[in-house]
Amino acid sequence: MAAAAPLVVQEKLLLPSIGVAQEFISFKNCSMESEKYVCIRETGAQNQVVIVDMAAPLSPARRQITADSALMCLDKKVIALKATTAGTPGDALQVFNLDTKTKLKAHQMPEPVEFWKWISATQLGLVTASSVYHWDIEGAGDAPVKVFDRTPNLAGAQIISYRTSPDGKWCVLIGITQGAPERPQLARGLMQLFSIEQQKSQPLEAHAAAFSTVKFAGRDAPSTVISFAQKTLKDGQVVSKLHVIELGSVPGGAVKRNAELFFPAEFADDFPVSLQISERFGLVYVVTKLGLLFVYDLETATAVYRNRISPDPIFLACGSDSTGGILAINRRGQVLLATVNEPAMVPFVSQQLNNLDLALSLAKRGNLPGAEGLVLQQFERLFGAGQYKEAAECAAESPQGLLRTREVLERLKGVPPSPGQKPAMLVYLGVLLQKGKLNALESAELARLVLAQNKKELLVNWWNDGKLEASEELGDMLSAAGDKDLALKIYQLCGASGKVIVALAEKGDMSALQAYTGQSGGSLNYLQLLQQLMMNNPSGAVSLAKMVAKQSPPPVDVNTMADLFLQRNMVREGTAFLLDALAGDKPEEGPLQTKLLEINLVTNPQVADAILANGTLTHYDRPRIAQLCEKAGLYMRALQHYTDLKDLKRSIVNTHAIDPQALTEFFGTLSADWALECLKELLLTNMQANLQLVVNIAKEYTEQLGSGKIIELLESYNSYPGLYLYLGSRIAFSEDPEEHYKYIEAAARTGQIKEVERATRESAFYPPERVKAFLMEAKLPDARPLINVCDRHDLVEDLTTYLYNASLLKYIEGYVQKVSPQKTPKVVGALLDCEAPDDFVNNLILSVRSLLPVDALVEEVEKRNRLKLLTPFLEHLIREGSQDSHVHDALGKIIIDTNNNPEHFLTTNPYYNSLVVGKYAEKRDPNLACVAYKRGSCDDALIECTNRNSLFKLQARYIVDRGDQPLWDKVLGEENTFRRQLIDQVVSTALPESRNPEQVSVTVKAFMRHELQAELIELLEKIVLNNSAFSSNANLQNLLILTAIKADPSRVKDYIYRLDNFDGPAVAEKAIEFGQYEEAFEIYKKFGKKVEAVQVLLTHCKDLDRAHDYANKVDEAPVWSELGHAYLEAEQVPDAIASYLRSSDSSRYLQVIEACTAAGCYEDLVKYLLMVRKKVKESKVDSELLYAYARVNNLGEIDAFLHTSHQANLQSVGDRCFDEGMYEAARLLFTHIPNWGRLASTLVRLHRFQEAVDAARKANSSKTWKEVCFACVEEGEFKLGQLCGLNIIVNADDLDEVSEFYQRRGHFEQLMSLMESGLGLERAHMGIFTELGLLYAKFRPAKLMEHLKLFGKRLNIPRLIRVCEEQGHWKELVHLYIQYDEYDNAAHAMIAHSPVAWEHVTFKDVAIKVSNVDVYYKGIRFYLQEHPELLADVMKAMEVRLDHARVVLMFRKEGALPLIKDYLLNVQKTNILEVNEAVNELLIDEEDFEGLRSSITTHDNFDQVGLASRLERHELLEFRRLAAFVYKKNLRWKKAVELAKADKLYKDAMETVAVSGSPELAEELLRWFVGANEPECFAACLYSCYELLRPDVVLEVAWMHKLMDYAMPYIIMAVKEYSGKVELLMSERKEAKEAVQAQADTMKQAQAQANSFQMLMPLALPAPAADPAAAAAAGYGMHPAAGFGGAAAGFTGQPGYGGGY
Repeated sequence: MAAAAPLVVQEKLLLPSIGVAQEFISFKNCSMESEKYVCIRETGAQNQVVIVDMAAPLSPARRQITADSALMCLDKKVIALKATTAGTPGDALQVFNLDTKTKLKAHQMPEPVEFWKWISATQLGLVTASSVYHWDIEGAGDAPVKVFDRTPNLAGAQIISYRTSPDGKWCVLIGITQGAPERPQLARGLMQLFSIEQQKSQPLEAHAAAFSTVKFAGRDAPSTVISFAQKTLKDGQVVSKLHVIELGSVPGGAVKRNAELFFPAEFADDFPVSLQISERFGLVYVVTKLGLLFVYDLETATAVYRNRISPDPIFLACGSDSTGGILAINRRGQVLLATVNEPAMVPFVSQQLNNLDLALSLAKRGNLPGAEGLVLQQFERLFGAGQYKEAAECAAESPQGLLRTREVLERLKGVPPSPGQKPAMLVYLGVLLQKGKLNALESAELARLVLAQNKKELLVNWWNDGKLEASEELGDMLSAAGDKDLALKIYQLCGASGKVIVALAEKGDMSALQAYTGQSGGSLNYLQLLQQLMMNNPSGAVSLAKMVAKQSPPPVDVNTMADLFLQRNMVREGTAFLLDALAGDKPEEGPLQTKLLEINLVTNPQVADAILANGTLTHYDRPRIAQLCEKAGLYMRALQHYTDLKDLKRSIVNTHAIDPQALTEFFGTLSADWALECLKELLLTNMQANLQLVVNIAKEYTEQLGSGKIIELLESYNSYPGLYLYLGSRIAFSEDPEEHYKYIEAAARTGQIKEVERATRESAFYPPERVKAFLMEAKLPDARPLINVCDRHDLVEDLTTYLYNASLLKYIEGYVQKVSPQKTPKVVGALLDCEAPDDFVNNLILSVRSLLPVDALVEEVEKRNRLKLLTPFLEHLIREGSQDSHVHDALGKIIIDTNNNPEHFLTTNPYYNSLVVGKYAEKRDPNLACVAYKRGSCDDALIECTNRNSLFKLQARYIVDRGDQPLWDKVLGEENTFRRQLIDQVVSTALPESRNPEQVSVTVKAFMRHELQAELIELLEKIVLNNSAFSSNANLQNLLILTAIKADPSRVKDYIYRLDNFDGPAVAEKAIEFGQYEEAFEIYKKFGKKVEAVQVLLTHCKDLDRAHDYANKVDEAPVWSELGHAYLEAEQVPDAIASYLRSSDSSRYLQVIEACTAAGCYEDLVKYLLMVRKKVKESKVDSELLYAYARVNNLGEIDAFLHTSHQANLQSVGDRCFDEGMYEAARLLFTHIPNWGRLASTLVRLHRFQEAVDAARKANSSKTWKEVCFACVEEGEFKLGQLCGLNIIVNADDLDEVSEFYQRRGHFEQLMSLMESGLGLERAHMGIFTELGLLYAKFRPAKLMEHLKLFGKRLNIPRLIRVCEEQGHWKELVHLYIQYDEYDNAAHAMIAHSPVAWEHVTFKDVAIKVSNVDVYYKGIRFYLQEHPELLADVMKAMEVRLDHARVVLMFRKEGALPLIKDYLLNVQKTNILEVNEAVNELLIDEEDFEGLRSSITTHDNFDQVGLASRLERHELLEFRRLAAFVYKKNLRWKKAVELAKADKLYKDAMETVAVSGSPELAEELLRWFVGANEPECFAACLYSCYELLRPDVVLEVAWMHKLMDYAMPYIIMAVKEYSGKVELLMSERKEAKEAVQAQADTMKQAQAQANSFQMLMPLALPAPAADPAAAAAAGYGMHPAAGFGGAAAGFTGQPGYGGGY
């Protein structure tokens, strides 16, 4: 049998199966940077990137990304994208994290990046045309860093790989170029090796390279090596080698090794495309383009294996670190994984290659099986030769730990150490520590050696580094060394549960103990363990008790455990335990809670107080605890527990022993009534001592108790200090007037005068009347509180009266001078009411002076008719320079009353208030009032006063003098009943008297605004026409004429003739506005405005003839221009041009051109434009002149014009001429420009085709070529058309249009001739070849296949496929499908059109490449029907991809299974049910029992019972024997035995019974042999079925049938066996009794020791009676139910733990 291959190749993924189109499976579109991800770019209508996670390859991620290249990171979901941006040089680079959806980095490279690759998990290598850069994704800078420049040998090469060494000191760049001329198919490989440290490059020839690290023999440290594969043409010979070279400066010289790469003859032009190194196995993988895989040993460069792993070309490969193999992608889309076949590699190297050293090296390096014999031989040889150090190293490095056994350890321990060398054991362990982790045996041995030297810290360090394996023995040694924590960790890791429990209990870590026992599922004798810990570790005992109490239900009663603590007087520990045990605060725990509190109240009240403060216990006996608290002096706790008011009163008076804060909080728990009663009790018992406390409580609970009741309580005990303290805390935020009043009262009664003053000054809520009355009644020594109240609440009169009557005059003076000078008027009024002396009042007023409000003072004094009293005060203020209007108002009133020259005061005093004084004087003298009003411009008051007193002349003069428009509006309004009287006085008196133009203007405007037209004309005629100061005023003349225009048009002409100083143009415009055109024309004539005059005739009178006469009369250019404009608007174009010519006006040449164009007056336009051209140098003028020449067909003028200097837009004019059919003019223009494209179009229209072709050649425009070509074809000029067509079809976008044009007109031959000529063009593209193929398919099929074969790579195959399908060219269609890699469609076409398209070799080649498996079955059916003789050959080719069960079903239906027997036998190794049954069926039909036995023995997947039932009826014995064999395999022993007996196959029967293990079946067979008289078979059956037969049955049967001689050997053996069993049972029974006795003795000793400890401890409290049964179950004197009594648990021999453990 052939040896298994050392490499296994499997298909990990087929890219087309996940929707990746075949066209995107290429080096340009695919990338595979590591074994984790494959990335494919799909381009087209929708660009996207497919990311295949090789951990879940059937669920690819598709993202809408447009990029020129995409690379997934080596180990995380990070993608790097490269794209070219239009208009920006170089490539844009971006890196994104797909998980977080964030951009990590971006950079715009200034030059294109030809190749890039992830060189590490955080770094990209970028290769441009000249340099290599490194881009750190996690670095600080955004820009890549230049590393080195490319060597010249790589110029123009396609870069396919770039790598860096693991230490980052070396780089290698790989590229390929076209091969040598004599061997162009063999691509040339180029390599650049660069040293970063030395900054030097070395050019070499290689196709693939990689870095790695190797530890060579004799080296202390690993070395960096480069491996590269090359296939070069040297001296006409191909040299293929693999090189392994050590890099860097190495003492003694670098290691350099090489080996041949042997390529078979059929792979002569194949070359390496990838080189990967497996660090795990130390192997070099070289992958070639055509799918060869070379495997070499890295250290020795020795060839290991070579095989072809892919029939399709491979373009991408990467290493697989997880498997130690490689991944590769071929053109078919297969992702192949090649890995080491671990069971077969070492045997292959040692047996097939006969290289034992390499086999041993591979086994050690990769930990591979298969080298056991070699390793053992080497160890024994070294050990036997006394090379113990080498033997130890051999054992330590043995693959799969072959020699890491106890026997080897013992042998190494027994080796005596050599002088000056380490012991072999230390060497062994040292090598293992460097290599990895020690096993349990080695760890224990190392610990024994290290602890013997007191170097425990080394052991701890190795443990922390993960170098040691946990074992019970290692834990015991560390525990004995004192490191309990580390020992505990080791016990836990190795599963020594018993020792873990002991260690946790000794440590006191009961939480960990609880967690551990819960995990392990064991049980403990908690009571005994608790007693033990009480003596050794009280805190541990508490922790254990807490843990036990938390179990549900607890294995030991909580009360029992508490009594244990109390019996040993461990009150503190017992308290700690009970607090934890009673944390649930359950009602049934009430007695225990009471006991806990009683003990602590008696022994340690502070602890009890803390427990009660915690509040976790609520179900104890509260009255009992309250009494104990009171006795212990914990009055606060007593208060909290008492529920009777009498008890509360008794305890609450002990305020000396109660925290005031706590007592205050306690009152919050009482009802309002009880709280008040307790407060009364406190005041009654000791008011002086408890007053502050009562006040604090009242403050805290005012809302609950009510402020009124608290005030009532304090007042009942006349406690004004308490009331003052209580209300003092509330006054700041209280808004209750009663509380504020009580506070002021309490403060006053306690002598707190300052507080009374403050409260009256600041409070806003006290009742002012009550407070005023109380303060007046209290007669405080300080009047300031009363002053505050009266001042704030405007009770100044009462205050003044009280102070004046009490003779407190100083307080009156102080009040007005310091407190509130503003209220002096009220004080003065009150004093006057009290008939105070005038001197006192005057002095009081003078003392305040300017601080008091004079107006209020005057008002108060005036109300009492005492105004003269203020004369000295007012004069004093004026002397001081006061300008206060109130002062002067008062003084003015006094002067008016005294008639002391009031006119002088009213006209000269600037400070009084005119309105106030005028009102005061109006009742006394209206003229004085008008004087005051006029002085203050009090318009309304003056008008009202003059109207009331009929003073209209005075009013008219005042209004004219004021000149105020709003005032005029008021008096001239229709609502003014006195308007007529006022107008009469204005016209007759006020305005004629005025000499102020402004006053006249304002008056006239007022009349105009109120539309008093008649009055205004009358007024203006009086002013303007009569000789006055304003007769020549232009504004008044304008106003007169304008008013006449509006009100009386008949007077306008008269005014025009009589007046000369008016604004003529403005008035004319107003006349036009009101439709008086003749008056406007006369005004313009009078003022010489000729243009405006003619505009009136043209625009308003619409009289062109009158305007023409007027223009002839004045004969001025502007007038002719206006007339020309009018003619132009009236569309009288010749008249307009004539007018423009007389005026030489070129301003509106654009409108003239437009009008002439519309009217067709090109002769006149030529004249006009010639005139315009003299003045205006514009392109528009020259262009229109040219066009006009063209319209009048004056070609001579056009030619002359073109040869002069001009600014015409010839292109635009030419286009207009061309569009309007003036081709000759257009020809002249396009020739002169020159515009060859438009000239060609023009010549086509003139049918000058040869000239058109020449022009098109000069234009060289696709559009022009097409126009000329199509015109030539239409006219039958095919040679000229072909000449043009050759210039068109080189543009792929225009090819279809030309082809369609020819075909639509039926010129097929000419079109094919054109395309055939186009094949030889330098710019011939795929479209031309494709279009010619389409034409051949449609019109000349005989040449199609030749065309496809000659130009297959330059065709658009999908288009040709479509046409071939339509035209039925099936053979050509198959050829196209194969060329396009559409193998499924090729197979379908050959099957559907087999007479024409099928070829066996072609079909077989296609079949192995199809992706749809249904094609296989259609092909098989096709071959079965049409070519059955070739069926075996084609199925062998498709064998790997077929569903064998489906094939069997297909041929079974067709009845053709014999045709595929060879196929079935070949695939039977897959052990498929249908295949096995089909093979078995064929073998039965062929009566091949040996083949059938081999089949059912090797392949068991078939209906075995059905086959057996069929075989048992077969006529041949061997087949019936096979039936018994099948029954035996299916455990149908009886049926198998029956068949064997029927065919006398006694040996088979006995073997079947022996295998069955059934005593009944054995006994039945034995009796059957006796009945059949077969004594030899009887004896043989006793031997074969010895284990199944009972001796008594054998003796009975033998004795009854006289077969004792045959049975004697069996009887002797049975007697010997039973004797041995009896002896063994007796021995075990004796040992069991001795063990039971020893255990009983141990338990008695432990019980006695426990009882002795109990007797030594005094009882704190009596323990409850224990139930004997419960005590026994808890561990007192009895074995536990299970788990800890036997030796298997590991605790029997532990001293001090009693029988429970």
